[in-house]
Amino acid sequence: MSISPAPEPCEPEGPDPYRAPDRAGASSPAPYVPPAPYVPPAPYAPYGTLAPTNPFAIASLVTGILCCLPGVGLLLGLIALRQIRGRGQRGRAAAVVGSALSGAGLGLAVLLLTTGATNWAWQNVKDGVREGASVSLAKGDCFDAAGDLEGVVESVLPVPCAGEHKGEVFATFGIEGGPYPGEAAVIDAAERCTGLRNTYVMDDWAVPHDVDVYYLAPSKETWVFGDRTVTCVLGSVTDGGTLTGSLRADESVLDADQVAYLKAVHVLDAAMDTAPEAAYAEDDLPGHKAWARRVSTALAGCSRTLRAHPWPATAAAPMAGFTERLDKARALWDEAARATDADAFYVPYDAGATLIEPRTTIAVREALKLATTPPDPGGEDVGDDPADGDAQV
Repeated sequence: MSISPAPEPCEPEGPDPYRAPDRAGASSPAPYVPPAPYVPPAPYAPYGTLAPTNPFAIASLVTGILCCLPGVGLLLGLIALRQIRGRGQRGRAAAVVGSALSGAGLGLAVLLLTTGATNWAWQNVKDGVREGASVSLAKGDCFDAAGDLEGVVESVLPVPCAGEHKGEVFATFGIEGGPYPGEAAVIDAAERCTGLRNTYVMDDWAVPHDVDVYYLAPSKETWVFGDRTVTCVLGSVTDGGTLTGSLRADESVLDADQVAYLKAVHVLDAAMDTAPEAAYAEDDLPGHKAWARRVSTALAGCSRTLRAHPWPATAAAPMAGFTERLDKARALWDEAARATDADAFYVPYDAGATLIEPRTTIAVREALKLATTPPDPGGEDVGDDPADGDAQV
């Protein structure tokens, strides 16, 4: 068996590209060049990056939608549009919408201010919050109320005084402004109503025994809306009680003789109201003596004023008798003011108090056509207690 010789390698036709040509044109082997290392392809880049949104455009849109600070929203929109053109930013639509809304809001605000509509709306808000409790009431007005005068009055309705009504306004005054001072401070200020009653009802005898002083005062809620008014009111102390007819008895409805008499006796009543807290002279003799001195001085002034007035013929005689009693009472109260002990105080005091008891003025009141029924002293005779202090002449 014979072995065939190995086949010779095939020679490529044409020059070998890996051989360098020799001088005769034949190719010679070229040096080996290793392949380049594999480099993975870079990740795909995005198609393009969006331009940033202008922040002023967003702020303008938000301000315009919320309708707050319309002038600021319009300004922000204009700034945004200018920056968008120069920087190629996004947000043009937001800036345009925000500017339009803010411009509309600014125009509406100017219209409301120039036409006074804001004042009208604000007044309606205040009146709604106050619910008419004290805003629309003036001196001399009568009203019905939803609520209790001793508690919370929810609303009031002015009505004619001739018919039945819940209360009658006899005075109003304001409280100093500033922050709400608190309920206790408002109540303290409202106590001034008690002293103002006599300016509206000069004759205490004309006030029914079941009528007392009340007031409508600002609350913490109404204070915020500018409510500073205290309204002084006369109302019935009876549960569910009402008034009928006006209680007004001042210079606007009384004649000159009635006014002169009431003003004179008010001086005496004011002095009687200054009685010491101690009920008996044994407990505070200096205080009772000082009180007696004040009453003696008031009696002298009252008598002098009444004698100086030109009374009509129908009242001359009763008035002369009344002033004579005042002079006698003055001497007795002056003696009580000089007492050295309680027993020495009581003797002139008792006699002097008897001379100015309410019943001693009935004749004068009849002549002057004033009320002739003394106020209810609460079941006690005026003058029995040295510290009673309410002559009511």
